[in-house]
Amino acid sequence: MQLKIDINCDMGEIAEAVTDGGQEALMPYITSANIACGGHAGSEAMMSATVQQALRAQVRIGAHPGYPDRANFGRLPLPMPYEQVADFVYQQVFTLAAIAARHGATVHHVKPHGALYNSAVSDTALSEAIAEGVSRWGKNVILVGLAGSPMLQVFRNAGFTVAAEAFADRRYEPDGSLRNRKHPDSLITDPALAGQQALHIVNDGFVTAVDGTKVHISAQTLCIHGDTPGALAIVKEISKRLQYEAV
Repeated sequence: MQLKIDINCDMGEIAEAVTDGGQEALMPYITSANIACGGHAGSEAMMSATVQQALRAQVRIGAHPGYPDRANFGRLPLPMPYEQVADFVYQQVFTLAAIAARHGATVHHVKPHGALYNSAVSDTALSEAIAEGVSRWGKNVILVGLAGSPMLQVFRNAGFTVAAEAFADRRYEPDGSLRNRKHPDSLITDPALAGQQALHIVNDGFVTAVDGTKVHISAQTLCIHGDTPGALAIVKEISKRLQYEAV
């Protein structure tokens, strides 16, 4: 699959999807997998299975650390000391890296999950804590952050290569932030609309915000969520559009 942009997907988060073939069905249409590593979701067995699925599909492996809050799937901010944030980020990346190594694989990138990611967009100290946690494991890895956000420069300042990320299945606010999931229109579940947004990001460098304005987006990687309803249809449509219509 020759694409103009990396397509990443959050995985290893739902036990049934890991074991029933639903998650593995997504693999042929993506190029990078962000694997939950025990914070907001995931277990060693789920990590191991997801790593093996990614290897079979020749998909890059990434760590997807989140707040240790399984009850809320890591999607609510936690008032944690920054040093503690660095600790649990390190622990999660280390755990996935060790499991990947057992299968002869390495961690290619790290992408924070949920509220950890969204809070770090505007919280420099939190971004620094994430970078510190990853650096305890190593710096030979790409840190993924929201395109156009200050968190990318924080990661660069910490000595990391970064990848600016845009989202095909999420709606945007006019300031370039993601629409909060508390709003019923925060997700794009129509494959045609997600495909159109992906194509606009790649070809035109913008997304249309919820108020109709165009927000400039310059991205190296494009996310779809494995737990979005209809994720397989969405990623198939995005892959098809980008293969045949990206310029």
